[in-house]
Amino acid sequence: MRPFSRFLVLCLALAASPLFAEPLRTLYQVREPVPNQQADARGEALQRAFDTLLLRLTGDAESAKQPALAELRQDPQRLVSKYGYEGEHIVVDFDQATTERSLREAGVALWGANRPVVLAWWLNESPGSAQLVGDAQEGAATLHAAAQHRGLPLRLPLADLEEQFAATPEVFAARDEQALRAPSERYAADALLAVHARQTDNGWQANWNLWLNDAKGGGEVDGDSPAAVADAVMLAVSRYLAPRYVVASGAAETLTLEVVGADISRFAELEQLLQPLGGKLLRVESDRLVYRLTASREQLRAQLELAHLQEVTAEPAALDASQVPNPPDQPAAAQPEHSNNVLRYRW
Repeated sequence: MRPFSRFLVLCLALAASPLFAEPLRTLYQVREPVPNQQADARGEALQRAFDTLLLRLTGDAESAKQPALAELRQDPQRLVSKYGYEGEHIVVDFDQATTERSLREAGVALWGANRPVVLAWWLNESPGSAQLVGDAQEGAATLHAAAQHRGLPLRLPLADLEEQFAATPEVFAARDEQALRAPSERYAADALLAVHARQTDNGWQANWNLWLNDAKGGGEVDGDSPAAVADAVMLAVSRYLAPRYVVASGAAETLTLEVVGADISRFAELEQLLQPLGGKLLRVESDRLVYRLTASREQLRAQLELAHLQEVTAEPAALDASQVPNPPDQPAAAQPEHSNNVLRYRW
């Protein structure tokens, strides 16, 4: 790439606006309770931490039972970069590169770190009261901890007076997405999660509903405490989302991606979104960006949905070759690819 092109890329990246989807920086850090710091307790806690991480990366509770993972589960410390103790918990940092390589060699399909941001409207109802959990209110730390444990980027509303009136038990019982859609617009998020948690004689029960673009999921979980039911909800949401983004072993192929309608901020958003897929910018043609990457079509489409891109089937008109700034190793008269391996999108 020419020096001017490199400079342009840096300038565009610095001018970027934030993308809703975000890399989860704590994805490979796991906290697990541990009774003491003895070797036996530590070994069991490391195995639990590995199982927790595996569930984050696959969304499949059965993946830990695969015979190819037996050796890794027996001695997960080879994947650990560091660990330490915080109170009654062990905090384990797994090495991302080593872990991903080992799991892929074992044939495990993985969900990357770039994940949709979930905005959670969480209503706790106990006899005589109902409270919407706000980001600065009691209960927020429990929800954030549960989301981190299950590998989800989570945001909570402010839960101001107007939002308290909008998020009533009747709205949650009716599973009314539209009633929550308007107050959600002030928050940058990809998915909308509505949870109605109720205290019962035996603990807590929660109904959850999730909306992501045209997809909708939901269910019911229970737990013996607010923390337990929060963890159960986040686990259910993670397992619902994972199949949209997990790439099955051998499903990846070399693809060309053409995106029309790019401006300064959108260029940087796309760079961030495609980074986990190894996206390489081939050329810039006016407002068209052309990338080469290796991914499955399903995974790529799911990632591009997070940037609110729309797929198009018509091939774009060719530009005058004199208008195309090609790198030195690019033929001067390069034309758009015509192949089944080309996906075209626009903003």
